[in-house]
Amino acid sequence: MASPFFSSLILCISLWVLLISPAHSLTCTSQKLSNSKLYANCTDLPTLDSYLHYTYNASNSSLSIAFISTPASSDGWIAWAINPTGTGMAGSQALIALKSSGSLGVKTYNISSYSSIVQSKLSFDVWDLKAESGSNGTWVIYGSLKVPDKVENLNQVWQIGAKVSDGHPSKHDFAPANLKAKGTLALVGTPESLTPASAPTATPSSSAGGSTAPEKGGQPTLRTNNLGLFLGLILFFLGVLAL
Repeated sequence: MASPFFSSLILCISLWVLLISPAHSLTCTSQKLSNSKLYANCTDLPTLDSYLHYTYNASNSSLSIAFISTPASSDGWIAWAINPTGTGMAGSQALIALKSSGSLGVKTYNISSYSSIVQSKLSFDVWDLKAESGSNGTWVIYGSLKVPDKVENLNQVWQIGAKVSDGHPSKHDFAPANLKAKGTLALVGTPESLTPASAPTATPSSSAGGSTAPEKGGQPTLRTNNLGLFLGLILFFLGVLAL
């Protein structure tokens, strides 16, 4: 029979594990990327099975990102955008991955309205644009961009579509999941919904390059995700001792 002391100790540690486990259960922490960078943070975006890995460098006001999503069809598109004037897609400055002549690449679009999607330069500098596809159907957009000095939050928007017409993305669905694909990206601090990404290793099967420039991202931070395993071993040994 377990003593009251050991029973109470096991119960307390079990409750501790339950309380901290959500912060270590994000899907993005186990995703593997093909580029050689470590991103300081990652987040599971709340809709469209999408994910964002990113590093913000306050010293030069730059943001490096890897956006992961799955197009609505194999001939569709995915997009990640910043909206400097509002919270929706209209008015956003978008990075859109789509296929052109069979090759996957990234194009920049100024989306002044839902009826006007114009390929053009964005209102901020971007570099190191690249898109690639993975064996599980996901696509990845890589890129770095200049953000306003001392900015703490950005309005981000993401989206997926099923069709490309004449080299341009066609309208996406207006289902609830699509309409809710927006939110605030906090650059300063680490919100509870975010956690550092795991070290990337090569897995995607094909890639298409974009523009290049010297990398301006910040230094990555590392965090291990073995706490749950460690606590599980503690619980096991405590259970043995309590017998």
